[in-house]
Amino acid sequence: MSFLKNLLIITSIVITLVQCQNKPESSQWRGENRDGIYHETNLLDEWPQNGPELLWSVEKLPNGFSSISIANNLVYTTGLRDSIDILFALDMQGNIKWEAPYGKAWTHSFPPSRCTPLVEGEKVYVTSGTGHVGCFNALTGEEVWLFNASEKFGGTFGEWGISESPLIVNDKLIYSPGGKKTTMVALNKNTGETIWKTESLDDTPAYASPIIANINNTKVIINVLSANLLGVNAETGKILFHKNYASISNEKAVEGWEGAPYTNTNNPIYKDYHVYVTSGYNHVGVMFELAKDLSKADVKWIDTTLDVHHGGAVLIDNHIYGSNWLHNRAGNWCCIEWETGKTKYETEWENKGSIISADGKLYCYDEKNGNIALVKATPEGFNIISSFKVPLGKGPHWSHPVIKDGVLYIRHMDALMAYNIKK
Repeated sequence: MSFLKNLLIITSIVITLVQCQNKPESSQWRGENRDGIYHETNLLDEWPQNGPELLWSVEKLPNGFSSISIANNLVYTTGLRDSIDILFALDMQGNIKWEAPYGKAWTHSFPPSRCTPLVEGEKVYVTSGTGHVGCFNALTGEEVWLFNASEKFGGTFGEWGISESPLIVNDKLIYSPGGKKTTMVALNKNTGETIWKTESLDDTPAYASPIIANINNTKVIINVLSANLLGVNAETGKILFHKNYASISNEKAVEGWEGAPYTNTNNPIYKDYHVYVTSGYNHVGVMFELAKDLSKADVKWIDTTLDVHHGGAVLIDNHIYGSNWLHNRAGNWCCIEWETGKTKYETEWENKGSIISADGKLYCYDEKNGNIALVKATPEGFNIISSFKVPLGKGPHWSHPVIKDGVLYIRHMDALMAYNIKK
């Protein structure tokens, strides 16, 4: 019996190791956990005066605000061409390997593509500015399935169309059409068929993308719409909690623009039954505390310092880092406490922008002039170690940086640059 027991244990270990080795390579919006934290090590502690080594660059790509995903030794992103959103893949030297049109782009205000593709194994998933959702072969660009999900589910649009980057939970692709028929849907990632639809909160999709949290052994999808923060049971589609974030923010909205409290652009951040939400235009940042049974979300604290426009925020050692909104073309860099919302610093540097973190440091990308700073991740102050300015591209620097295998990737509209930041 002892021999059989040991044999079963060994077999179980072997199966687990094989499953881990066979886990499909994946890549998505703002890193492995969609939180802006890249689990890279052995990166440069400081950069040369003119910046790290530029390994390669490419220009004249289809225009996009979207970031990139990296898998299968390919770089995936999206861009705009002739009012159509284009998914394309480049090799690791910046050469385009294939392109695939996947739906009508948003053509009204700020039309360049927004969606960062999600790659899982040999499939890649995208959403268009007008609500097309699709799956393509990640190696060849061949269409697997594609349809207008916003049209099918009676979805609605904000002033800047659909900006959601796809999320996969097990066999489900998650999309938030909003509207009067439903709020969020789960599609079979292999076929595009509907698995579940939530009830409707009669809300409009914002410009944020959902995250996934494991709470009480339940996978919970958390997102913020134009008005509501909500949490959805990933298995059943039941809305577990929702709270009107816009009503809390209304008193701090920009005077004269009634849409300000409903323009939400950043992923929520989750930790230990708490969800943090922030957005620009003088919104308040709010920490919500979830009930242990996930039946409600109550306000724990409100902050008026860190209202992130659309550059994201990162949580490191119980401190939140990001840049705030002073007006559409200016903002400062900030740090606040996770537990209390207390401001630790607010510092002027170049302009507001996007932020990610790796190897214990912050990577801050100024949206106006394209300056990139390597900053110590400490609440003691915004201490810049090194900085440089990206040389290529035109227009606002709204794409979020990505780090993969010691390379820092910077997208600037029609340009993509790859920098060596490995020691």
